[in-house]
Amino acid sequence: MPKGGSPTVVVSRVVSLYLPLWPTDRIRKRLGHDAPAPDLPLALVGRDGRRRVVLSADLAARRLGLRPGTPVAKAQALYPDLVFMDADPDGDRQGLEKLALWFQHRISPLVATDPPDGLILNTTGADHLHGGERAMLTDMIHRLSSSGFRAKAAIAETWGAGHALARYGQASLTVVPQGDVASALSDLPIEALRLPPTSVEGLMALGVSRIGPLAAMPRAPLTLRFGPDIARRLDQAFGRVSEAIIPIRPVDPVQVVRNFAEPIAAAETIARYISKLVPVLCEKLDERGQGVRHLDLLLHRVDRRTEAVRVATATPVRDVKRLTRLLCEKIETIDPGFGIERMVLIASLAEPMDRRQTVSSLIEEEESDVSDLIDTLANRVGTHALYRFAAVESDLPERSFCRVPALAPEEAKDWPDHWPRPTRLLPRPEPVQAMAELPDQPPLFFIWRGVRRKIKCADGPERVFGEWWKDDTELTIARDYFRVEDTSGERFWLYRAGDGEHGETGSQAWFLHGIFG
Repeated sequence: MPKGGSPTVVVSRVVSLYLPLWPTDRIRKRLGHDAPAPDLPLALVGRDGRRRVVLSADLAARRLGLRPGTPVAKAQALYPDLVFMDADPDGDRQGLEKLALWFQHRISPLVATDPPDGLILNTTGADHLHGGERAMLTDMIHRLSSSGFRAKAAIAETWGAGHALARYGQASLTVVPQGDVASALSDLPIEALRLPPTSVEGLMALGVSRIGPLAAMPRAPLTLRFGPDIARRLDQAFGRVSEAIIPIRPVDPVQVVRNFAEPIAAAETIARYISKLVPVLCEKLDERGQGVRHLDLLLHRVDRRTEAVRVATATPVRDVKRLTRLLCEKIETIDPGFGIERMVLIASLAEPMDRRQTVSSLIEEEESDVSDLIDTLANRVGTHALYRFAAVESDLPERSFCRVPALAPEEAKDWPDHWPRPTRLLPRPEPVQAMAELPDQPPLFFIWRGVRRKIKCADGPERVFGEWWKDDTELTIARDYFRVEDTSGERFWLYRAGDGEHGETGSQAWFLHGIFG
């Protein structure tokens, strides 16, 4: 919201993550030798009242036509080869809540469970901190995949649209542009609307199987025959009716709540109440001996929508002025709508914080503290864009470093200093045309990006071998690196793929890997 007080139009963006809580590969890995064959369809069963029904089915079972809610007796009669296992709803719920808290600490303060197999995240205004919406979803899927979950993700303007696309869309990653919800949902099956099974069966009997034709039908006959659920779910999916996201909360968080008799909307008013809530929160943190790492400001509007603001710190902090300033810098991203009736300030991630004695200039010099600057920059451009390099024990240059947080503790590892390293290493080695005397002479000239450069002087070779203990294909690999200077005074880092004599050591082609300052 700009300083003048007029509201800014902020389009809500909701991420839906779909992940079967019992993927077949995890079940088979857990069971070991007792696991069913990989080609056999698998279903989890539980009780719905007095009936035993299918609660979840793997991909092979779904391809046969099995759907959740099917009675076990009917499924056994239709699919004799189907393997049944008892579900663990309580364990699934606890695992889903833990996963929601994990995403809450790293992505967005508004994360809710979407039982039994999904999560909902409101990422409005937070995607730029993670490299954009598509990069954010890709990172989510990659992290879940590394933990054994085959996840699908979709981002849209509503909970209903995201839920439908994540579960029934063709792509594993879907980004719906603003205003395209109707076209994105039109070809999806009606099951994607979270309708009761009886309503789905009734609509299928009428020949309605897709959301598009269903949305075009008159509402009154549908409501008279099936009740209000169809109209409500359509309105929620298309954004005509809001659907509140009630975020999950960590156990016993430090928080401060302020309710308003009259809704507030002006930026100056929001800033004033932020300055009143932060000192109270810092006092509670001080009582626990903690400092905040993630601070979330939740603003509950009169239309049941929640606006969220998150600030993160590189180290535990309970400095009132710093936290107030970081929060107030985010006010322009808040859409107050018709007014805010409740403000909640939560330390969603807090860590122990030691008390420090003030340093006297008569005893020792105070160390410079750049954490305030780091926090300011990180909350503006995102933590992914603020980092430093740390050394990694590897002879290959592209593997000899990694990105770490800007204020990560220093490690004893250091880069090798027996040969100079360029100040700028290219993201990947670029091929060049070069001519040199084999086996170990530097090139006489090289052509890079269409420019021919004559070598004035050179130093090398520095031979680097592949890491055969990591990859068998690098058992015989070798590189010869040269530090060269052209006639204009520019210095480059070139290498030949191979030792110049044996073909199995490399292609003998030349590459540019770095540039010296």
